[in-house]
Parts: sequence; C-alpha cells; structure tokens
Amino acid sequence: MKTVISFFIFISFLNSPSITEIRKEYPNAAISANSATAFASKFTNVSSENKVLLAYKGASIIIVAKFRKKASEKVNAFKEGAKLIEQAVNADPENIEIRLIRISIQENAPGIVKYKKNILDDKNLILKYYKVQSTVLREYIKSFVLQSKSFSDQEKQSLK
Repeated sequence: MKTVISFFIFISFLNSPSITEIRKEYPNAAISANSATAFASKFTNVSSENKVLLAYKGASIIIVAKFRKKASEKVNAFKEGAKLIEQAVNADPENIEIRLIRISIQENAPGIVKYKKNILDDKNLILKYYKVQSTVLREYIKSFVLQSKSFSDQEKQSLK
C-alpha cells in the first residue's frame, strides 16, 4: 500500500511544472490568447498542496479570462482565479512570490472586478522581505518591480 501511495506522489511531482519554467513564462503569458492558453495548460494537474503553483494557476485562469468573448465568462473565470490566489495567500501569507503574483494581477485587474485592495500590503511585504530571498527569486522580483506601476522610483532604486 505504501508503495502505491509513494508512486502516486512521485507521479504528481513529475506532472508539476518547474518553478523556473513558470517564472520564465509568466511575464509573457498575457501577450496573446495562445500564450495564455499554453501557460494555463501547465497547471492542469496542479493541486492545492503547492501554494506557489496554486497562485500561478489562479493567475493563469485570470489571464485566459482576458481573452474570453463573453463578459460573464470573463467575470466568472476571473473570480475562480482570484479565489485560488487568495487561497494560496491565506495558506502562506508571508510567501513573497505568492504576493508578487497577487499584486501583478491586481495591478492589471479591471476596476469593475474590484480586485485591487491588497496592492499596498503586497508591495510592503515585497519590499520588507526582498533582501532575504534567494538570488534567483530576488532577480525575478526585481524584474517585476522595475516595470510595475505600484512601486515608486525610489522603491525601485532600493532594489538595485
């Protein structure tokens, strides 16, 4: 029985996308419907156990929603994606990457969905914990912050 459970756990890890690959693709996922769909397809087998991937899955659903035709489909998909992001934040509130994902979505969310209330909190957490992150994650965060409209020029300079 233990062997069977171990096998399924191993298989689930094989189906999970690599975080390096996801970080590389995320900034360009919203460029086109094709890139959004390709990005979202990576999260088909992602469960709620990996909170960072869960947040990316939520973001991918929201990005795909951007390209839907019907307003009702856009709103429903947006709500579904936001729910996953919030689930990830609630499960790991100090995770800077999850907060980066949420702020990136909230910055670009249309006003009608009223999903912009955490930008300041997320920004402050990112600035507070930036220096204690791994070099790879710091570079990823820095590339986001430098193009973000939520961070002041002074805050952007502090990351250089």
